[in-house]
Amino acid sequence: MRVLFLVLFFISSIVPCANSKELFEIKRGVNISHWLSQRYDKCPPIEQGMSETDFSKLSKDGFDHVRLPVDEAVLWNEDGRKNEKTFAFLHEGIRWALKNELRVIVDLHIIRSHYFNAGQEGKVNKLWTDEAEQNHFLDLWGELSDELKQYPVSMLAYEIMNEPTAPDHEGWNGLVAKACRYIREREPDRMLVIGSNMWQGVGTFPFLKVPEGEKQIMLSFHFYEPFLLTHYRAGWTDLANFGGNVHYPGMLVSKGEMAGLADADRKLASRWPDEWNKAKLASLVEKAKKIADAKGLTLYCGEFGVYQTAPRADALRWYSDIVSVFAEMDIPWSVWDYKGGYGIYTPDGVPQKDLIRILVPVDGKK
Repeated sequence: MRVLFLVLFFISSIVPCANSKELFEIKRGVNISHWLSQRYDKCPPIEQGMSETDFSKLSKDGFDHVRLPVDEAVLWNEDGRKNEKTFAFLHEGIRWALKNELRVIVDLHIIRSHYFNAGQEGKVNKLWTDEAEQNHFLDLWGELSDELKQYPVSMLAYEIMNEPTAPDHEGWNGLVAKACRYIREREPDRMLVIGSNMWQGVGTFPFLKVPEGEKQIMLSFHFYEPFLLTHYRAGWTDLANFGGNVHYPGMLVSKGEMAGLADADRKLASRWPDEWNKAKLASLVEKAKKIADAKGLTLYCGEFGVYQTAPRADALRWYSDIVSVFAEMDIPWSVWDYKGGYGIYTPDGVPQKDLIRILVPVDGKK
């Protein structure tokens, strides 16, 4: 089987398939976080962050693609020149993935003029107010396309931007239309992944405008509901010091527990007053699914997961429900993340087998 795959890959590299634009098909994936994106002090050096063995593990576990976030600050120097060393690792990662029968979505995660958490950190995203920054954003995609157009359109897709946060929805709609036109001049058949404004939440999907004439598009949403569970005591959120417990399914905080909370914690917990279960999750996902279906486009969940500080049993029950929802709605997905704070593997490379078996059951039904 692997020999056949490599032969087909070689042939597609030299003889474009007439129907190749229809062949970027995915089902289950993993985000490769904190390698070429969102690097922090404790990240291992890039050359030690990933290897072919990592991609081999994911393929053997039953995943069929990776979402590969990349940052401008990692791939380009301050003076705007490409960092040849980190671009070499990007190519290496793609080759490792393809060698192990994994498709790839290259996701432009953070650029210098736009960071999805900037508003929460009191910073301003210049991208939405500065035309020069928007032109620079397009130039980044021009250089990425020049680097990556060598790979078969059946094996590699581009995600134009991670979690846009334009003050006005039309600001994002206008920029994504420009980006699509810009890329299409170079690569008419490449699959492009776009999400809605304001963190790609399902609630903003009605405001997303798909560029006219585009069919080689995949619509992407991110799903971290309920936030009190998925980001329980996450240090970068206002839940960092939450003093209560959290449960799933049912009431996230029981009435008895709510009464015993400190005022600040009770105020936080009151944001999620409903019971949470599979039906509730499905009702939220369905908002985006209906829109994608009406447009005749594939809906993709590019990120979902529960932070490591949440109660394990509750987290696993949530994972089981959400992947069941995805399966029933025929939604491909990519879990966040590989070896980070939401990891399906520990930072030391130990598989979280209980979680992996939920994501990719042995019987293959989900």
